[in-house]
Amino acid sequence: MKSGSSCTSILVGKNATIDGSTMIARNDDTFYAVAPHKFIQHPAVHQKGRTLKSWLNGFEAELPENSYRYPAVPNVDYQKFGYYEESGINEKNVAMSATESTYGNERVLAFDPLVEDGLDEDCIVNMTLPYVDSARGAVQYLGQLIKKFGSPAGNSVLFSDSDEVWYMEISSGHHWVAQRIPDDAYAICANQVSIQQVDFYDQDNFMYSEGIEEFVTNNHLNPDQSGFNYRHIFGTSNEKDHHYNTPRVWYGQKYFNPEIEQDPKSDDLPFICRTNKKITPDDIQFILGSHYNETPFDPLSKGDDPRKYLYRPIGLNRTQNSHILQIRNDVPKDVSAIMWLCIGYPTFAPFVPFFTNMNDTAPSYNDTQLTYRETDAYWLYRALSVLVESNYTHFIQLDRDYLTDARQTLRARVADITNKAVAIGISGEALTDYLTKENQETVRQIEATTRQFMGELYTKGITVSHLTFNMDKNL
Repeated sequence: MKSGSSCTSILVGKNATIDGSTMIARNDDTFYAVAPHKFIQHPAVHQKGRTLKSWLNGFEAELPENSYRYPAVPNVDYQKFGYYEESGINEKNVAMSATESTYGNERVLAFDPLVEDGLDEDCIVNMTLPYVDSARGAVQYLGQLIKKFGSPAGNSVLFSDSDEVWYMEISSGHHWVAQRIPDDAYAICANQVSIQQVDFYDQDNFMYSEGIEEFVTNNHLNPDQSGFNYRHIFGTSNEKDHHYNTPRVWYGQKYFNPEIEQDPKSDDLPFICRTNKKITPDDIQFILGSHYNETPFDPLSKGDDPRKYLYRPIGLNRTQNSHILQIRNDVPKDVSAIMWLCIGYPTFAPFVPFFTNMNDTAPSYNDTQLTYRETDAYWLYRALSVLVESNYTHFIQLDRDYLTDARQTLRARVADITNKAVAIGISGEALTDYLTKENQETVRQIEATTRQFMGELYTKGITVSHLTFNMDKNL
């Protein structure tokens, strides 16, 4: 169901954020509007002889004996549509988001074709996140897996820990490049090869597949007179990119750097960007839910301007989950990892914070039904999204107020839980149990607020029905 996920990714270095945290974020967009997800917690495992098999191709691999605990957001019907665990932060505070589909060009694929039964995005989190201790180590670990098994699709993967943020692009059967996002920078990517000039002598900021320079040289793949521009060599530049991909990057960069004039169809939008603004989770939430707001390209705007449907927006009804993986550096490490998870449309639904030092998620998240059930978080927040969009003119300001209040309440709650945990001085399993309980209380509170808000919208909807008539008492 989710092969070829058309996602938007955002990565931010620790000196570019308002509180010194690292953040990686992504919309998980699928081909289908209805593709139920659940949010689960995998326990640590210590067992020999385990294997992982893909439900979508012939991939099969033996798993290491020991694994770390980690959360994930897989398909509910994984036996039919594959695991696609998407995102999580393991117990070593290593974050991974996978994947943003990225397409290599036919010149490259002619010499390094995709491997049909290789490691694809349906299993890439399962094979990587439980076994890595750092973001840098995660790139190296996944690079070895791609060398061994090959890749059946172009995929880009986001990694972070408390210190570093990495973006890895796998653009052919075996070749890839990863670049560290500078501490004072951000990057926005959207289904197109993004990394530009690669410095093979800068081992601190670049990693790459074995033999990639020779591969490009021997097969005459570099179109430039000088340098090694990975985007130019491995990427695509076509009409679809200019309507589907580049405008999303343009809008995100426009949000952070409104003073810079750029073309939405440009193939040369920068990968590494800097802004004078300190970036917050709220900023990322806005971008992930955006639809070219306050531009002629907004499909939700009034009027008949044909430009409103020219470009594919960032927030979609096909966004199955949207997440921000935040590792904070101003609090103890056992309470530092927060997974902000939106399981409705990120345009209309809240991002709920989970301390990932937990031993379970809430029942409304981990027991999702394939068809509508009002007690499931997936269905609750998608129902809210449909309700707001169905009467957009009357409901959008109410929804904005609801989301503003939710951000305030949830931000305060994260701080309160953190401060209490530190004040109590608990650690180990007692801390994990405490954070698990508080996560579930957060879920209870925001779901109660959401149901109350939906009741207000239903009531408001009755009063704005077109099936109305103003009675004249003299008739």
